[in-house]
Amino acid sequence: MPDQAKAVQDLVIVGAGPAALSAAIYTSREDIETLLFEKGAIGGLAAVTDWVDNYPGFAKGIAGLDLADAMREQAERFGAKIELGEVQKLSKEGSLIILETTSGEYKAKAVLVATGSEYRKIGVPGEQDYYARGVHYCATCDGAFYRDKKLVVVGGGNSAVQEGMFLTRFASHIDMLVRGDKLRASEVLQHELKQHSDKITVHFNTSTDEIVGEEGKVSKVLGTDKTTGKKVEFITDGVFVFVGLDPNTKFLEGSGIELDERLFIKTDQKLMSSLPGVFVAGDVRSGATLQIASATGEGATAALMIREYLEHHEKMSTAAVQTLYG
Repeated sequence: MPDQAKAVQDLVIVGAGPAALSAAIYTSREDIETLLFEKGAIGGLAAVTDWVDNYPGFAKGIAGLDLADAMREQAERFGAKIELGEVQKLSKEGSLIILETTSGEYKAKAVLVATGSEYRKIGVPGEQDYYARGVHYCATCDGAFYRDKKLVVVGGGNSAVQEGMFLTRFASHIDMLVRGDKLRASEVLQHELKQHSDKITVHFNTSTDEIVGEEGKVSKVLGTDKTTGKKVEFITDGVFVFVGLDPNTKFLEGSGIELDERLFIKTDQKLMSSLPGVFVAGDVRSGATLQIASATGEGATAALMIREYLEHHEKMSTAAVQTLYG
């Protein structure tokens, strides 16, 4: 078991994406002992994003992996420690938070949950093979790469309609594949969608069966018209999938931390969860805007709130000692 597990940590951050690394830069810079646990890629979804064009400070854009590496290096320069491992359970014991991890048990005065969320996959052949090479899950991030190109959008809910309409700024035409016989989006969005009928064709009762590529990039989508049973084909330069997000909150089962109806974590104005001492930032937080820039901002805000909490924690501990021995 690592030495870190033998002592009480000031702060343990679960995750090492933009929100987590931003918080770590702030906390470690202020001599708050900061330990991060990451079970996957350091940098989170940002690290596996081919190109980031909308993060402030990079006029020509930056590769997602390069941005993630720069954040990691900055956090480590101030003393933050990153350990590859998974936090499997979280609970409260007195004033401390107990974390059960693949490296053993850790105790912390404060915890920041910044585990992010995962784009829900449709699970068809070609989806994983062409991820970030024609298959995308974020229109704001990747839409601009498809100026005057043909696109397929998969989904029929609010996100699919909103993001589909956003993509009309770039694409020459969009085929929207909806597996049901109607859209699940709000009436307001459906009305707005009709105003884009010159660029968006909605195909109801159409399944997405396979994403096909040629020479390393997406070339078409194969599906089935469920009303006739016939196979259909859509020539395209890219596929945007909008069928929902799954927050990484499974490890919080039994912790007492309150989640919303979609299993994202609820917080107060100080970004604290319903469990005192456990803060939340980034895409896993209920109400987050799911952008790298906002995630880093939330990380910085959470760090300031954590500092305030730890200062109060220290005062309470000192007062308890004085009462006992005074």
